[in-house]
Amino acid sequence: MDTPRSHELTFDEMNHALAGIDIPPCPATVAAVMAEAQKDSPDITVLTRIIAGDVGMSAFALKMANSVLFRRGSVTDNVGQAIARLGTRNIICIVVAVSLRNSMADALPADFLDQFWSRSAGTALASGMVARKLRGIPADLAYTYGLFHDAAIPVLMRRFPDYAGLLEQPPERSLVEAENARYHCSHAVVGALLARNWGLPRNLGDAIRHHHDPDLYEPGLAGLAAESRDLIAVTQVAEHLLSGLRGEADHEVGELYGKAVAYLGLDEDELRDLGDDLAEALKG
Repeated sequence: MDTPRSHELTFDEMNHALAGIDIPPCPATVAAVMAEAQKDSPDITVLTRIIAGDVGMSAFALKMANSVLFRRGSVTDNVGQAIARLGTRNIICIVVAVSLRNSMADALPADFLDQFWSRSAGTALASGMVARKLRGIPADLAYTYGLFHDAAIPVLMRRFPDYAGLLEQPPERSLVEAENARYHCSHAVVGALLARNWGLPRNLGDAIRHHHDPDLYEPGLAGLAAESRDLIAVTQVAEHLLSGLRGEADHEVGELYGKAVAYLGLDEDELRDLGDDLAEALKG
C-alpha cells in the first residue's frame, strides 16, 4: 500500500501564516551540518568540530548524552564521546535547537526562554522514553519531535505583544483555536513552516502541523503518514503524564490524550509503569 502524502500548504495558507511573522532564517551552521549529515557517509569529525566549537552546543550534547534516554555506561564529560553516543540524527537536533534558541535570545525575556526550552527538553526526554517502550517508533526521532513541536510559540510571542497573555489566560478553548481567532494563524502551521525552512525531516514538519487537529486519529486525515501520527501520539501521552507529575492540569493535550492512548494500544499497567519511569527520570 502506498504511503499517503500529507496535504501541502496552499499559497493562501502560507500567506495567512507568514503575514507579518518573522520566521528566523536558517543559519549557515545549521545548513552546513544538514549538508554533511545527509551525505551517504557523513564525516563525524566535521560534525564534532562544529559542535565542539560552540559552548551552547557542547553543553546540550553532553546533557543529552548523559540523560537516561541516551546514557550507556558511565557519565561522560567529553564532547567527542557524547557525539559518538548520540549519532548523526541527534547532532542535527543539537545544532538546530541551540541555533533556534540563539536566534530568539535578543527578542524575548531570558526567563521565558529558559522556562520554555527547559519544558521542551523535559517533553523531549519523556517522548523518547514513551517511544522506547513501543515497537517501531524510534526513540531519538520522538525526542527530536518532542523538542521542536511547539517551537513556533516563541516566534509568535516575539511577533504579537499580547501573545504571553494568551498563554496565561484560563483556556476556554484549545490554544490553536484561540490563536486562529486572534491572529489568523497558529503555532502548529507556523511551526511546520519553520521546520521546512530549517530543513527538518518532512515527517516531523507534518507532525508539527497536525498535532492539535481534533480529528487527528481518524483514518485518512489529510493523508497524514503513520510515522507522523506515531510521533504525535507518543508526545501527547508524554505531555499528559508530565502534567500529572507536575501537579498541573493538562490543557495542552486534553481530549486527544485518550485517543492517543487507544491509538498506541497502551493499557493502564503500561501507563502506570511509564509514569513511574518518568518520575524517576525527573529526579535525575
